[in-house]
Amino acid sequence: QVQLVESGGGMVQAGASLRLSCVASGRTFGYYAWGWFRQAPGKEREFVSAISWSGGSTYYADSVQGRFTITNDNAKNTMYLQMNNLKPEDTAVYYCARKMTGPGPTADYDYWGQGTQVTVAS
Repeated sequence: QVQLVESGGGMVQAGASLRLSCVASGRTFGYYAWGWFRQAPGKEREFVSAISWSGGSTYYADSVQGRFTITNDNAKNTMYLQMNNLKPEDTAVYYCARKMTGPGPTADYDYWGQGTQVTVAS
């Protein structure tokens, strides 16, 4: 089992930055990737970004490419999402997730956190 806990959400103005963190506990080794998803009110949950176990491969949704950066610190069992130049359309609950086996970094994740709210005011 893997437990994931997100933090770092909040309310900011458009153009501001936030950094989300996700700490894993339990079975922290031997996974394929972990990533961030988000769900806005009335919308389906969508893929945001993912990173491989080694950190050597990263993936981004087109909507956040160039503004968000995902990083991974296995020594701390922590993943980060640096979000710059935030827009009102980034408002959502952001979820951390871990995928134990591949292929494909954008779907079929096995473990999920509870989510952290990000609100971007215009």
